[in-house]
Amino acid sequence: MKIAIIGTRGIPARYGGFETLADKLSSRLADRGHEVTVYCRRLFVRPEDSFDRRIRRVVLPSISTKYLDTFSHTLLSVLHVLFTDVEVVLLCNVANSPFAWIPRLFGKPVILNVDGLDRKRRKWNWWGRLYLLACELIALFTPTILVTDAQTIKSYFWKRYRKRSEMIAYGAEVPPGVAGLDGFPLLPRRFLLYVSRLEPENNPEVVIRAFGKVATDWPLVIVGGNPYNEHYVRHLKSIADPRVVFTGPVYGDRYWQLQINAGLYVCASEIGGTHPGLIEAMVAQNAVLYCNTPENREVVGDCGIPFQLRIEELTTRMRGALQNPYLRAQLGVRSRKRAETIYGWERIAAQYEALIYRTHGYTLPDRHSTPAPELPSWSGEGPNREVT
Repeated sequence: MKIAIIGTRGIPARYGGFETLADKLSSRLADRGHEVTVYCRRLFVRPEDSFDRRIRRVVLPSISTKYLDTFSHTLLSVLHVLFTDVEVVLLCNVANSPFAWIPRLFGKPVILNVDGLDRKRRKWNWWGRLYLLACELIALFTPTILVTDAQTIKSYFWKRYRKRSEMIAYGAEVPPGVAGLDGFPLLPRRFLLYVSRLEPENNPEVVIRAFGKVATDWPLVIVGGNPYNEHYVRHLKSIADPRVVFTGPVYGDRYWQLQINAGLYVCASEIGGTHPGLIEAMVAQNAVLYCNTPENREVVGDCGIPFQLRIEELTTRMRGALQNPYLRAQLGVRSRKRAETIYGWERIAAQYEALIYRTHGYTLPDRHSTPAPELPSWSGEGPNREVT
């Protein structure tokens, strides 16, 4: 089938979870014989980009401000897709729900992935939160199929709105051939890793302040940035002690070098559904400390160490994990097994493919249609096809 992915910043992934989804899913759908187009924002596209050349990129401009970037680009993308032979649109982000009805008027079914409850993010002012709440309500009616990325979010839409949705999580896998720490002044398995956009609801400040109270020679590596709020990034750097290393955004093999060589991974995100970085840490066989939210518990199960969002508690959990290498090793092994069983990209792609066929009334046998079993608890080649 001919499929378009709209609403992300595009491929290759260099921003967040939706971009990783577009990157990994498009390649696997191409493996299955589908023709995939990914709409990209001009600001995030570079001449030297490396991506699967079977995928067609359509590069369009946007108004690159915090409040208009997604809105303006999705509007242009939706209008563009109307004049193509695309058969199904995968639309990402609840903020794009007001556009989901437009392709449907032209006979193109729309699958909308709403991600988590974006309106609760502290980066939005009252107007932004009100708009996102309206988008949440609009999402109940405009798409052909609604997708949530965690059982917790699926339950929210059912309990609050009596709206049924399909739950499909994010995936993760370690790319082959990734090994050392080329270019990073770090020792293998002797640093803490935090990966996230540097925004208040991801709590980098809590992590930095808690780490500052831990007596260790291990550095804390902070991976991520915030192109819309450099002032907040400067604030974080001002409160960090010399052991904290800010790498900025890191992608591809260099990112995975950090994941597979970290000694301890810290996830402090409190808003959203399934956090891709958390799954990636698990599949990289990291021991994880995670903010004790229902969504994070759903991902980690009993394979990590939870903490409440208090500096003193996180400090205690860090100390305990750093002092117990046997615990870290056992958690890492169990985390990897859980991630490979439940969150493999092949499984995720098969679920999306079955959903795509369903929008046209076809039933595709799906060997991954049933949830993966819970694990036991524990106390491109090809022509460059691009439109600009």
